[in-house]
Amino acid sequence: MADFKVGGVIPPLVTPDTPDHKLDVPSFERLINGMLDAGVHGLFLLGSTGEVAFSSDPHRDEIVREGVRIAAGRVPVLVGCIDTETDRVVEHARRAKALGADAIVATAPFYALGGMAEVEEHFRILHDEIDLPIFAYDIPVCVHTKIPWKLAVKLGREGVLAGVKDSSGDDVGFRYLVQENEKAGHPLSLLTGHEIVVDGAYLSGADGSVPGLSNVIPEPYVRQWDAYQAGDWETVRTIQDQINEVSHIFDVTTGVQGYAGGVGAFKCALKLMGVIDHDIMPRPVKPLEGENREAVRQVLVSTGVIQA
Repeated sequence: MADFKVGGVIPPLVTPDTPDHKLDVPSFERLINGMLDAGVHGLFLLGSTGEVAFSSDPHRDEIVREGVRIAAGRVPVLVGCIDTETDRVVEHARRAKALGADAIVATAPFYALGGMAEVEEHFRILHDEIDLPIFAYDIPVCVHTKIPWKLAVKLGREGVLAGVKDSSGDDVGFRYLVQENEKAGHPLSLLTGHEIVVDGAYLSGADGSVPGLSNVIPEPYVRQWDAYQAGDWETVRTIQDQINEVSHIFDVTTGVQGYAGGVGAFKCALKLMGVIDHDIMPRPVKPLEGENREAVRQVLVSTGVIQA
């Protein structure tokens, strides 16, 4: 499993739901096919953007089943198998494998917090019991554990991990991770989850990006990747500046915070663009409405994403 490599732009898909909180399959098809038409290199189902923490087991299964069906082998499909402790992650991973996942993405354990010995053993158990490549999802703001770069490379060198999806916000740690990964022979695929500074991650040597904003504007991220591969750093930076203008959908809203202002802005934008039929959020989160919806629309108009 350690020889599984992915790179490029791998969007962490939002999960479009109907008003009764069932998967909106036609919207999901438009979303995925639009991304694949734009040239993305993989799909990440059931990440933080995909509402994994809010989803029941049957809902998770439906998202994976339909996502794999729609992708139809055109790109690798990574599936978030995220839960509090190891045995629950193993259960999710076994179902994801049966449903056709190409790789799984797992955080460190959370709620019953341990130390680094427990984190290391957690990933070793996943490797021993799940016959799929494993990506460590480094997101300490949610799980309260930072995966040290030395541990990640150690597990990569030993074939336990196939890669890291880094959403830590620790640019220094990510730079060290890239450098040490190179020294070790590049066993890990290293993906940045920070949509606003993808250019910096590429300059460090990242293998790809997992930007939530690519749900809304996948094409610029693909063009940025192509420029990176061509060594055209001025274009990489220029496209990032253009992307960042669209990212203001996050900061023009008022009276909302956290998930409602982040993923809520993605879904609001996608509904305004006609990609998804509903911008339903998981309970108890409310969708953006009124002035907030109009503020998102104005950003999309001013940046040329939609017409006035």
